[in-house]
Amino acid sequence: EKGDKILMPQSAFNALARMNIQYPMLFNLTNAQNSSQKTHCGVLEFSADEGKCYIPHWMMQNLLLQEGSLIKVTNVSLPKATYVKLRPQNIDFIKLHNPKAVLETTLRRFTCLTVGDQICVPHNGRNYYIDVRELRPGNACSIIETDCNVDFEAPVGYKEPQQKQPAAPISKDDSKSPPKAPPIGSKLG
Repeated sequence: EKGDKILMPQSAFNALARMNIQYPMLFNLTNAQNSSQKTHCGVLEFSADEGKCYIPHWMMQNLLLQEGSLIKVTNVSLPKATYVKLRPQNIDFIKLHNPKAVLETTLRRFTCLTVGDQICVPHNGRNYYIDVRELRPGNACSIIETDCNVDFEAPVGYKEPQQKQPAAPISKDDSKSPPKAPPIGSKLG
C-alpha cells in the first residue's frame, strides 16, 4: 500500500530484458474489462507467481478491479512532472502536524502519478486519500528525481473559516442606560 510499485512474474522481466526499454521501468495498467480505467506505476520486483501481478489495494480500487481480475500491463515512457495539483479527500489531512512532510515522505515511494487517481497516504495507522487533479506536462508523469511544483485544492468538505463580524454599535438610548454619576466636585441636592 505504501507507494505505486507492483510485483510481476520473472517471465515479464525476461521479456522486458529482450526489448529496448527505458529505465526506470514504468508501466500503464489498464482494466482488461474497462479500458477507460487506467493508471501508471513502477515495479518493485519480479517475484510474483507466474500469470499473476500483485498491485496495491488503492490501485485496484482506482481500476475498479477485484482480486483475480485481468489487467493489461504495458511498458511506457513518461515525461517528468513539473507541476501537480492535489486534493485531500478529508480535512483531517491538513490538520496533521506537518502534512507537507507526510506527503513528501509518501511520494518518495512513488514512481509516477496519473490524473484521476486517488493515492493512499498512510500515516500513524490511518490512511489518507488524495486525488491527483492536474499534472503537467501530461496526464501521467514520472516523479522520480524531479523538481515539481505542488499545489493543493481545498479538501473535500472544507469550509473557509468565518471572519468574526464586528460587534454591532451600541446605540445611545438614555432611557435604558443607568443613571450617570454626578461630576466630581459637584454638590448633591
